[in-house]
Amino acid sequence: MAARANWKGHLRLSLVSCAVGLYPAVSSSRELKCHTINRETGNRLKQLMVDSVTGDTVDRDDQVKGCEIAKDELVPVEDDELSEIALESTHTINIEAFCKREEVDERYLDKPYYLAAEDKVSREAFAVIRDAMKKKGMAGLGRIVIYKRERVVLLEPYGKGLLATLLRYQDEVRSPTAYFEEMPDGDPTAEMRALAEELIARSTRKFDPSKFEDRYEEALIALVKGKAPKPAKGKGKAKAGTPSSGNVVNLMEALKRSIDSEKGGSPTKARPRKTETKPSTPARKHVSGKTTAGRTRKAA
Repeated sequence: MAARANWKGHLRLSLVSCAVGLYPAVSSSRELKCHTINRETGNRLKQLMVDSVTGDTVDRDDQVKGCEIAKDELVPVEDDELSEIALESTHTINIEAFCKREEVDERYLDKPYYLAAEDKVSREAFAVIRDAMKKKGMAGLGRIVIYKRERVVLLEPYGKGLLATLLRYQDEVRSPTAYFEEMPDGDPTAEMRALAEELIARSTRKFDPSKFEDRYEEALIALVKGKAPKPAKGKGKAKAGTPSSGNVVNLMEALKRSIDSEKGGSPTKARPRKTETKPSTPARKHVSGKTTAGRTRKAA
């Protein structure tokens, strides 16, 4: 495997078990890494763990997890004590139930991982579980202890392996009622709705993640390169993040303008306005039958 596994253990369906590894499916790393530095010296700053009461710096060996049972009352919990209460899911993902993938609310999806067999002996058992899930069109639900916390995990066939997505718990997902209850239902006319539907139809295309880039990251890189002691050649201004929206009279006018801008062009780019070609020489202003350019040459 190219990457290091975040978790290693076993995948089990009833009596069928196999050794598996959990690998990150996404990366949070950026091309440009920024740190907090001293403005005067330019040196990086380091964080120190400080006792909130005494103000003394606490060494790593003296740092321990503390669970709050009341305000300002913490109970220390040692690592060996955590090991004693380790659950089965610490080392084994036991598939407890199956469901249709579309039944899982998107709000519960947290972080995706790839789940793969760890050795040749486990490949056959792994393939049996994977192919059976694919044949039935089902996703599995299990539990896993990762980063010292038990999480529910959704398993679904993905290529030759499984996609394991950590799920949020119900109490972590907020109800939309508080945010949507005061929103008006609206009463769009058939004409406005038809125009909006036409815009959607014109801009519909297959999802391609390569078309989306972090423009802020690009602008930040350009800014940093410009401030570096040896700036790169061909440095230019960063592209604007978002174009100006212009002066829109009302919703109907905005829809009509959007449709007009789409006609004759690509589904994602507005048709440019026609502009007159500027002459290469200065514009001549007629004054008493003579041009200003001519008068300038005479005066010379």
